Amino acid sequence: MRVISGIYGGRVLKSPTDSKTRPTSDRLRETLFNVLAPRIDDETRFLDLCAGTGAVGIEALSRGAEFVTFVDRSKKSCSLIEENLDKLGVPESQTEILGLEADNFAGRDHPTGWDIAYFDPPYESDYAIVIYEFGHNSTLLNEGGIVVVEHHSKKHVPEEVGSLRRWRLLKQGETTLSFYTRD
Repeated sequence: MRVISGIYGGRVLKSPTDSKTRPTSDRLRETLFNVLAPRIDDETRFLDLCAGTGAVGIEALSRGAEFVTFVDRSKKSCSLIEENLDKLGVPESQTEILGLEADNFAGRDHPTGWDIAYFDPPYESDYAIVIYEFGHNSTLLNEGGIVVVEHHSKKHVPEEVGSLRRWRLLKQGETTLSFYTRD
């Protein structure tokens, strides 16, 4: 697993030793960031929710995002993210790592929202609670913000939830990315 592009491009990231974490493939990350690239600049706040290895958030930092919040319920994943950030020399002022369940995190009020949120839970999870929060909790997304949900292609995710509307679907093998924006 490697960083695809940007200031950390080509650098190898440490992968999990167990099979519980399903890292987003290099190919899918490249597809994702081909869509997101015009939205990422030095003021972008990025949320990597169910972050696993942190590869998606690290890719956002590599491509110029100002700040990334990594959230994962697993202490092992949080440690792995920290190792990967340290290995790349990412300044601590550009990141935060939170060991929380996705629904617990999404259900809270936040003093500052995010411009892009990437949600990649285990495929067998119930996505509805977190997607609901993004559609109803106004402190999660900044104005003009988007949410991207990675899910199995056979899994149904809604087209609309509260103020969120899906505007794009990208399928790659058995994986689909659903892109949402707020009305």
